[in-house]
Amino acid sequence: MIERISMTLSPLTSLQVMQDAPVIPVIVLTDVAHAVPMARALVEGGIRMLEVTLRTPQALACIEAIAKAVPEAVVGAGTLRSKSDTQAAANAGARFAVSPGYTSALGAACRDLGLPLLPGVATGGEIMAAQEDGFNAVKFFPALQAGGSAMLKAWSGPFFDVKFCPTGGISLKNAPDFLALPNVLCVGGSWLVPADALAQGDWARITTLAREAVGLRRG
Repeated sequence: MIERISMTLSPLTSLQVMQDAPVIPVIVLTDVAHAVPMARALVEGGIRMLEVTLRTPQALACIEAIAKAVPEAVVGAGTLRSKSDTQAAANAGARFAVSPGYTSALGAACRDLGLPLLPGVATGGEIMAAQEDGFNAVKFFPALQAGGSAMLKAWSGPFFDVKFCPTGGISLKNAPDFLALPNVLCVGGSWLVPADALAQGDWARITTLAREAVGLRRG
């Protein structure tokens, strides 16, 4: 079993982010009041790497709240698309970054700020572009629409030195199929933080979902 990283604020690598648990939750928050109890519920269930997507106006405030109040969590920012997104995420306290695609400018911005980046890729050319800039741990997105596990199997030959986090259409049901692949370290999924559980403040349900996700870890 992979040794989990220290909870101190030491620098992370993309591989450490991907290796910490079988699932990185993809989190969409619209209410800052939900951020801290949600993060505590996930941590209680064994999930610490939390990707809060920059899809809502409240996202940065949520990242900041988690970073300040839940030191056991490692909060990151998802849906980064620009240098300004990267700076804003770092200012809010994000410790890693996830993007839906990749540009060299985005990679440079994350490197300059010391943010480990999981760049989004969907084609062989995008993988090669990310590798040219030193990224060998990437996000495969949107996973199901871009070819699913069959595509990852095909990539295992030419991209034998790349590790993937497939995201997009991943569920508790199909996650094991992806996690069984040797080039997959973890998956990204939104099912750990359902909108209705957030709305109802059902933190116990989120903890249960996190525990189920941890149980997907390969031995």
